[in-house]
Amino acid sequence: MKRIKYIVLSSVLAFSALISGCVNQYEDSSTTIPSENNEDIRLVITSPAIAEITDKLELEAVGICDTSFEIPKRYENVEKIGYAMSPDLEIVKSLNPDYVLSPLTLIEDLQPKYASIQVKSLFLNLKSVDGLYSAISDLGKILNRDEQAQRLVDEYSTFINEYKEKNKDKVAPKVLILMGLPGSYVVATEHSYAGSLVKLAGGINVYEDETAEFINANTEDMKAKDPDIILRTAHALPDRVMEMFAEEFETNDVWKHFRAVKENKVYDLSYERFGMSAKFNYPQALEELQEILYS
Repeated sequence: MKRIKYIVLSSVLAFSALISGCVNQYEDSSTTIPSENNEDIRLVITSPAIAEITDKLELEAVGICDTSFEIPKRYENVEKIGYAMSPDLEIVKSLNPDYVLSPLTLIEDLQPKYASIQVKSLFLNLKSVDGLYSAISDLGKILNRDEQAQRLVDEYSTFINEYKEKNKDKVAPKVLILMGLPGSYVVATEHSYAGSLVKLAGGINVYEDETAEFINANTEDMKAKDPDIILRTAHALPDRVMEMFAEEFETNDVWKHFRAVKENKVYDLSYERFGMSAKFNYPQALEELQEILYS
């Protein structure tokens, strides 16, 4: 298998100096990197969250993922390449892209597939709002959209500084976040997107010492953490997941002993705002959390 260039966009963001976080670069000597001044770069976008970014950066595309979410009008007539987790490699290859853009969470599965068809790929770290804007900055540098990217980063810097000022003197509640799938659930740490939003809002994740995005934990351990608030959200199929959570909390007796349950501090988060990837609706997500954490 040939070594193909791909770039992982870092999630590190510092307002004083926003530094490009491109790492792990591999390049096949037979390929060339498009000039940063080239206005005709051919992009394939495999995620609706990434489509929002490229739209705001005023970038066109030759391929776009199938999705149940609304996509920017700019891409409505662009050729579909399949769903984010399983793009049609034959179609992707036929579009002759300069880059395929995908979420970092899928890199282990997708990067070898892209390499097998000899296309370059950029994986964006959208696990947090900071990561979103670091990815924007990096894409601006790579794809000659520095001005558009800097404008977006400046808007975020202004917003988040004002938001944090609003909560700086408030008592931070301890929060347990459950991420559900049909039939099961895991604990979301502050390294997940939902967890990063809770941290931005000033909440303290009861599993703040963990390094993974999601962990398995038994209910006795969760109870011992004594969360002030329990938040529940869905990875997919939100209606089914929330039905599962409702049944779990009704039938599993251990939940009745949680202080948060006794005090009616269990909340279901909206699927559109608390998914797996950072999106530009984070102000609405933070507003939702504001009412929950500080009511």
